[in-house]
Amino acid sequence: MINKILKRLIVLAAIISSTSAFAARIDTLMVKSNKMDKYIEVVVIVPDKAINKKECPTLYLLHGYSGNARTWINIKPELPQMADKDGVIVVCPDGENSWYWDSPINPKSQFETFVSKELVEYIDTHYSSIKDRNGRAITGLSMGGHGGLWLSIRHKDTFGAGGATSGGVDIRPFPNNWKMKIQIGEMETNKDVWNNHTVMTQLDKISNGDLAIIFDCGTKDFFFDVNKILHEELLKRGINHDFIARPGVHNGEYWNNSIDYQ
Repeated sequence: MINKILKRLIVLAAIISSTSAFAARIDTLMVKSNKMDKYIEVVVIVPDKAINKKECPTLYLLHGYSGNARTWINIKPELPQMADKDGVIVVCPDGENSWYWDSPINPKSQFETFVSKELVEYIDTHYSSIKDRNGRAITGLSMGGHGGLWLSIRHKDTFGAGGATSGGVDIRPFPNNWKMKIQIGEMETNKDVWNNHTVMTQLDKISNGDLAIIFDCGTKDFFFDVNKILHEELLKRGINHDFIARPGVHNGEYWNNSIDYQ
């Protein structure tokens, strides 16, 4: 009887040990941006496969306005388990309120260069990532949705896939919102700059097949109309993409669900 109990305990201990051995690690880093001459906080979720030196794809996951590097882990606490299951490195940088542009007027807000070049180089140097565009995707919520498509379209040599959830894919209907004028000036006196800093005007940079594209938006979201127009414009151009419209508003409950599809 005692031997049977001991055997069961040994088996149980082995199961627990095996389970704990396969768990994603969460790193919180301060990554230097040479262009901005400052350090940026970055949260990296490292799956067990990458910990064990197997090359893994990387998902760059961008937060929205007023968010930070920990936004996504708070919205989706299951991210480490998802990263482990799929064998994906998840990288969440602090993008401040930059809209992921290289601001033409603020040298301390150069987040297009930081995310698409400096951060990618850092991750590929320090982690077991697939060092090729086919192993990199980028998406995000709201302002980060703008960033996901803005950066993937403009840097299709770096990212093989781009997306947005509730993304601000056309900024021009919102000239007085979210402090965008701090980054690119007043719209009234800088119309060309505004026209050149929105996802909607970047589509000439891609042809069908250049980029895997997915974006979604809740039907009651204030960004729904611009997402629908982007979908229609991509259809006109014959650019394959996934567009998902579902009931929802601009909030964490929606993003907690939408990121599963992304």
